[in-house]
Amino acid sequence: MKRLILALALFSVPLLANSPLPSAPYAYVQLENPSKEAEAQALMQSIRCLQCQGQSIADSDAQIAGDLRNQIRLRIKQGEEPEAIRAWLIERYGDYVSYAPRINSRTWPLFAAPVLLLGFAAFMLRRRFGKGEA
Repeated sequence: MKRLILALALFSVPLLANSPLPSAPYAYVQLENPSKEAEAQALMQSIRCLQCQGQSIADSDAQIAGDLRNQIRLRIKQGEEPEAIRAWLIERYGDYVSYAPRINSRTWPLFAAPVLLLGFAAFMLRRRFGKGEA
């Protein structure tokens, strides 16, 4: 009996992986206008998949990545600018969604820390080795 339950559990797991929701129409279909599709592709390459985390939504097969590709293509088809779409995605999902982070009040220490560390290292090296010349 235990083996039967275990076998049923193992074979039913793949069924749970399929979503009952229909796929988004522009998740895998390109826009008719080549220049708009190029804009969409460039933006999709710079947006991180929220599920995969190591891939852009252009490279990911996750359902949420398909939904985001669909949203981007629909908005570009309607004439919205890619930077406005990026701002909308960042507002909705946070700075993490973008591979091109912006400098703002929360992220400036990430950009300033390496410069400060290099300056401190140069100061220490000059102090350490500069005394021998005098």
